[in-house]
Amino acid sequence: MSKITPLMSQYLSLKEKHKENILFFRLGDFYEMFYDDALLVSKELNLTLTSRDRSSPSDERTPMCGIPHHSSEAYIARLIAKGYKVAICEQTELPGQTRGLVRREVTQVITPGTVMSASMLDETVNNYICAVYMDTEGAGLCFCDVSTGRTLAASVKSGPDEPDVSARDRLYGELCRFSPRETVLSDGAYNDGALTAYLRDELRALTERGGEWRFSFQGALERVTAQFGLGRDELSRSGADDAAVMAIGGLLSYLLETQMSGLTHIRQLEIYHPGKCLALDSTARRNLEITSSSVTGEKSGSLLGVLDCTKTSMGARLMRDWLVSPLYDTSAINSRLDAVAELVSSHMQRGEIRSALKSVSDMQRSAGRLAHGSGNCRDMVSLSQSASVIPSIKLLTAVFSSAELKQLEKELDNLSDLRELVDSSVMDQPPLTTREGGIIRAGYNTEVDRLRDILTNARGHISALETKLRDETGIKTLKVRYNKVFGYYIEVSAAQSASVPDTFIRKQTLVNCERYINQPLKELESEILGAQERVTALEFELFCELREKLSLMFDRVHASAGALARLDVLCALAESAHRNGYARPSVDMSDVIEIIDGRHPVVEKMLKDSLFVPNDTSIDTAGSRVAIITGPNMAGKSTYMRQVALIVLMAQVGSFVPARGARVGLVDRIFTRIGASDDLTSGKSTFMVEMTEVADILRGATRRSLLILDEIGRGTSTFDGMAIARAVLEYAGDPKTLGARTFFSTHYHELTELEHSLEGVVNYNVSVKKRGDDIIFLRKIVRGGADESYGIEVAKLAGLPDGVIERARLILDELESGAAAVPLSVTQIDERFSANVHAKAASAVNTPSHAAIEVLNKLRAVSLDTITPIEAMILLNDLKNRAASNEGTENG
Repeated sequence: MSKITPLMSQYLSLKEKHKENILFFRLGDFYEMFYDDALLVSKELNLTLTSRDRSSPSDERTPMCGIPHHSSEAYIARLIAKGYKVAICEQTELPGQTRGLVRREVTQVITPGTVMSASMLDETVNNYICAVYMDTEGAGLCFCDVSTGRTLAASVKSGPDEPDVSARDRLYGELCRFSPRETVLSDGAYNDGALTAYLRDELRALTERGGEWRFSFQGALERVTAQFGLGRDELSRSGADDAAVMAIGGLLSYLLETQMSGLTHIRQLEIYHPGKCLALDSTARRNLEITSSSVTGEKSGSLLGVLDCTKTSMGARLMRDWLVSPLYDTSAINSRLDAVAELVSSHMQRGEIRSALKSVSDMQRSAGRLAHGSGNCRDMVSLSQSASVIPSIKLLTAVFSSAELKQLEKELDNLSDLRELVDSSVMDQPPLTTREGGIIRAGYNTEVDRLRDILTNARGHISALETKLRDETGIKTLKVRYNKVFGYYIEVSAAQSASVPDTFIRKQTLVNCERYINQPLKELESEILGAQERVTALEFELFCELREKLSLMFDRVHASAGALARLDVLCALAESAHRNGYARPSVDMSDVIEIIDGRHPVVEKMLKDSLFVPNDTSIDTAGSRVAIITGPNMAGKSTYMRQVALIVLMAQVGSFVPARGARVGLVDRIFTRIGASDDLTSGKSTFMVEMTEVADILRGATRRSLLILDEIGRGTSTFDGMAIARAVLEYAGDPKTLGARTFFSTHYHELTELEHSLEGVVNYNVSVKKRGDDIIFLRKIVRGGADESYGIEVAKLAGLPDGVIERARLILDELESGAAAVPLSVTQIDERFSANVHAKAASAVNTPSHAAIEVLNKLRAVSLDTITPIEAMILLNDLKNRAASNEGTENG
């Protein structure tokens, strides 16, 4: 049995404290992994697996793999993306400063929610970690973006008139809004299977059991007070109840354990109230494609892709936050709209501000890294360069009169002291590392300048000392030389050794010369040989002092960075409004949603060969609270309903909207039920998924909500589906049960009868022109119900074979004709279809071709008084193609 080496004993001791983490163990210029960590990392990162000599109690060789220290971030990022946690073990002593084994310590645990490095983060998305405390009364929440220090907390509770499920819906809504990458749960939250499943499956968040000790009230309160300087009374006044305090304290405990370098950049706590925002659940965000396309998962093809023309990464993150957190406060909304309107009308100033913002880097994360202790000199330089444009931006915003822009101008700090400090102390292009020198500017520190002079002019200093010694001794052959054994020495020829002064100390006698040293040479040698080490250590010491000074300015930097981000988003909204022809909406406390010539902001940008057809909307909670929309598939029903929801959302964000005019009565939640999909992982069919979503909507909606319901009941039999659809529609539209503003698209034309029996129901349809067997989608929403669904015509457009289309028409005719009597059997339909085919074949010789008849019928059906030029061109082109096709068939 082999004896464990001191190195492996050190490793095993550290690994014992970090069993759940992958331990990156620093060995010189590499991070090494051993045992199970090595097996795991080699598999996940496709690294070569090697082994060490037997140094454990087992008889097997020790598996190991390693990565270079200088390129470790890329490897760590890949592991973090896969949901692993990495403990960084560094050498805390230099090899030359100690005898024996170098001391090592874990300096940081990197997890998905605690990443700080810029190369490991998406600069356009906040990276939140969340703590959840849950008990029978509700839940407390705390979110923190460790990279910027932003920290928010809230609580959701069940009241006497609100069932527990309402609190759960709000909890899920907040989790969805912030989309944390990692969650730390109290025992009550962790044992809630529905919650952990939602976090894992819906949000794809790493879920941790925090342990109840992290969430004990007294310990949590002490940590909150120590971190933010807030006592219990102050927390209560700000709206933080006990559940919120326990969530904040639980998160601080976890962060202190993983970060190890303190949380000095987490200084401000924001207590918010979930009801201040328009709520969007994950289904609504996905169906409305707010931040990503449902097809590609990318930003392109989403509302964010249309509106986000921000110039800074801080603005890009804030734009995303605004879109998933629309306001529910008319005063705040109209304040933003005032600012956007002023920027829209100030084209030149807006352009100059946006041009200046191009030079602003990610001040929030640079400042966060410096305050956290993980920043470098490049963070300092980027802060200074960003701050240098603030004075010009401040001047440009000073001319505005809207309250929002005037407040932004006040919040912008020129940060002249920061610029002066950094510009006088740090090189313009410092290296990434802080421990290898080359970071302090010449003239900032006299000792650094002196040591650099020694390094640069060592030969000159030696030559000067050599000349001085010759003059003092009168020995013309005296030379100062160097070798690796003796270092620097004085060499005198044997003939002149008698003239050497007593201050010279003999080191070596050779045949032709003598070698000496003296005190001035020893001192100069010490300075030359140790200058590099001393200047490197001194530069790092000065860097730490600078970092500390800049940390004292963190609050000012953060305030200015936040103001710049808001200005960037407001300018981007104004730019989008100008480019796309958006109009300012009127937002009030009414129940009216009225839109003139509304357009879908994303679809209209995607169209290349045609113009988007605008549509009007008028709905409220009184005489027209439910719009039943009928019409064929592909005609634009879903697009129309989504565009209404997006216009409402944009208006409550504070954005101009794609319409000629709009009035939006405040909406508290937007619910959507669109599309069909299975949830195979949980064993739910398409219909079950649909019914679950409808149940969530009817349970969570209020009179102020906006409901978008598409084809309810289609996943089951016709009569079952129709019954469910009608019951849902009646429940949503009846003021006694809900009475919410509702858009309801359906192919159950029988439901249009509700316009005459249920108050507030209004029928609309997507207009279609039918020419013979073909249809043209006009994309226009008009009053009244559709007379048919045109399903076979749509199937024909999709390219189904002609035989299938003919068969479908016959079956449909027979089914419809038998509606009032006894429907024909399948055999009878088959017989009639066969007879019809034979009859057509027998008469084909003596009658015009089918294509010719179709052309004649189309011409007879044309009304020259109503046909538009575009429709005439479409018809002419269609007739030409049919004639050509018929000619080719006859020739064949």
